[in-house]
Amino acid sequence: MAVIPVAIAGAPYDVRIEAGLLARAGEQCRPFVRKDHVAIITDENVAAQWRDVVAASFDAVGLRSEWLVLPAGESTKSWEQLARVIDWLLSQEVERKDNVVALGGGVIGDLTGFAASIVKRGCGFIQIPTTLLAQVDSSVGGKTAINTPAGKNLVGAFHQPALVLADPLALDTLPLRDVRAGYAEVVKYGLIDDAPFFEWCEVNGAKLLGGDRAAREYAIAHSVAAKARIVAADEKETAGVRALLNLGHTFGHALEAETGFTERLLHGEGVALGMALAARFSARQGLMLGQDAERVAAHIGAVGLPASLKALDLACDGRKLADHMLHDKKMDGGTLPFLLMRGIGGTFLARDVDLGDIACFLDEELARG
Repeated sequence: MAVIPVAIAGAPYDVRIEAGLLARAGEQCRPFVRKDHVAIITDENVAAQWRDVVAASFDAVGLRSEWLVLPAGESTKSWEQLARVIDWLLSQEVERKDNVVALGGGVIGDLTGFAASIVKRGCGFIQIPTTLLAQVDSSVGGKTAINTPAGKNLVGAFHQPALVLADPLALDTLPLRDVRAGYAEVVKYGLIDDAPFFEWCEVNGAKLLGGDRAAREYAIAHSVAAKARIVAADEKETAGVRALLNLGHTFGHALEAETGFTERLLHGEGVALGMALAARFSARQGLMLGQDAERVAAHIGAVGLPASLKALDLACDGRKLADHMLHDKKMDGGTLPFLLMRGIGGTFLARDVDLGDIACFLDEELARG
């Protein structure tokens, strides 16, 4: 088992990575459960695959599991479902020192974590991520949130989990599209500050997506270690370090908003395309070589992720996409910091980007053949 500590001051925890952890979830969680039962929140898709396995693992250690099964999909990160989760947790008489279990992808982890942060002014929770995106990114670091009509993740809280259990075998049950979407977040760590890892992705990405267990376990462990290092240095994104994890997200969230936060564009697909756009805009600004920007886009496209706006067939212009960015939660004093690159592995926070320039750039990208 790979055990990666997340050294958050006052709230440290471990991320445990090993094939078969879902079947041993009860054993792993038992030291974190005070009562004879545990509240587990999941979605319909995950429940169909893993509910019996996980419930049996808790039964085996003398813990009864109580389940709330929610609809699958991004639309579940809503006020309506947040209220449903809170009401259910209160009906389960969850106390402040209890740990609720989030079993699922980023939607379930974000929603459950946010509910846990506000129920009785805060109870604990355990993350058991079942998608690649959640295993390498959203389950680690304590960002929890729901979406609103104004934009993505605009209402939430920093609330660290007590434990994270990542089982690579869960990925075997996912559609390839979902694994690809999670892979975008893997590539991101190479582009931020680890050029050798990006090279590893270029060589091994197809194997990972094809189901190679060793490649998957290595990518998950390496990505988690990278994120743990960053969030330990800047838990609440006040020093500018954690902001690097948003590479591709400003463009990506605007594209998600334009496509209505639907299955038309998964979050990871938006991030992938956002990273390609960030690289091309950086090259347009003379910050990185054009050939390096196209290398980034080439790898994203080679693994089946969108690497150009043409793939989305959008009925809008660059100004409309840029306007979506006005609702970005990173807005500061009327300006929006952008994550740009001075080369592969050279991501930095730029605070002088004009949204008018972004709109013009996006018009050019929309017109690309």
